[in-house]
Amino acid sequence: MSEIAKLELNGEIFEFPVIEGTENEKAIDISSLRTKTGYITMDPGFKNTGSCESSITYLDGEVGILRYRGYSIEQLAEKASFLEVAYLLIYGSLPTQIELTSFTNSITKHTLVAEDMKQFFEAYPAKAHPMGVLASMVCSLSTFYPESLDPNRSKEAKDLTILRLLGKLPTLAAWSHKNALRHPFMYPKNSLDYCSNFMHMMFAMPTEEYTVDPVISAALNKLLILHADHEQNCSTATVRVVGSSQSNLYSTISAGISALWGPLHGGANQEVIEMLEQIQNDGGDVDKWVLKAKDKNDTFRLMGFGHRVYKNFDPRANIIKKACDDILEKLNVNDPLLAIAKKLEKVALEDEYFKTRNLYPNVDFYSGIIYRALNIPTEMFTVMFAIGRLPGWISQWKEMTEGGEPIGRPRQIYTGATERDYVEISKR
Repeated sequence: MSEIAKLELNGEIFEFPVIEGTENEKAIDISSLRTKTGYITMDPGFKNTGSCESSITYLDGEVGILRYRGYSIEQLAEKASFLEVAYLLIYGSLPTQIELTSFTNSITKHTLVAEDMKQFFEAYPAKAHPMGVLASMVCSLSTFYPESLDPNRSKEAKDLTILRLLGKLPTLAAWSHKNALRHPFMYPKNSLDYCSNFMHMMFAMPTEEYTVDPVISAALNKLLILHADHEQNCSTATVRVVGSSQSNLYSTISAGISALWGPLHGGANQEVIEMLEQIQNDGGDVDKWVLKAKDKNDTFRLMGFGHRVYKNFDPRANIIKKACDDILEKLNVNDPLLAIAKKLEKVALEDEYFKTRNLYPNVDFYSGIIYRALNIPTEMFTVMFAIGRLPGWISQWKEMTEGGEPIGRPRQIYTGATERDYVEISKR
């Protein structure tokens, strides 16, 4: 017999069904609450509200579990390529070799962007933040492909839009970096794999030979996989809400990029580097800043430690720590900021204050260090996050549209003025 939740309100009992997921997660279905009772729930930030049923990502923050379509993040990061994971998220199963080759080749065919878009880049000032540029450019893609404006097209038409986005986003991202430097744009080199091609467009120059180190490419592959999806976070929820209006995929993803831009979301790894710079500028005394972090009366907080969802440890952090160590050893980096980061990491892993509060280094901490070691500018960190998250956003949009979910429309409790009469301006 299915579970029933009962709500007693003004002496009357109302019943609501209980929904159970495949991992025994439970939710009270209150979709009829307002109709039955005239009341709504109040849940600021939607921290206790399920907005959808989804078969894409399972996350258990209490014990540190993250799975894409049932596959553990540990196995995928160790064994899969980013495009293999992208296929898994978007289409629901791991691809066969034939499917993966076709998928990869199709994406490769769409890495170029229209030449007219180069003029858009040139109109932005050199100091323009690359996330603002990227969000605008992705939205602009809808004007170059007007047939994409109808989200209810055939499967083949939807797939074409998906392939275009996966192919063009790294190009647009790399060009936003090149434009900020006022360097010539590097066109995609489609003989390279997805990660190496991006690094080529980021750092190559027309007059110089540029070779991507396999260790760097492998680390970037892992980072993108770790960021590929993370359940109903701020940007993913944004994608689903914007997409629920039947907005086209380009503008929907642009909205997700804008949501990711915020420092409380995708900008966290940028804040890690800014924190390290703050410590360095103060003389580099890590112990002093650790004491400040422990002082409840001090406003300073260590960035990149702990997580809103993971109450034990972030499973992604264990994976990326190894990649981080490999990168630093391979490149033999001599950077005072990275030295400070390693000292902070040691404290957090050994100090009882941090251990008892589960303030372990998270994926933002290590990804910031890796990007720094790879000479990726701090303002590009969130762009890197967006490249990794793109398959997750696409899969969430695809699931939402194909599931026929209704348009998102939260309610509110009004706390403003009650009805009053207009007063002529001469009498105010």
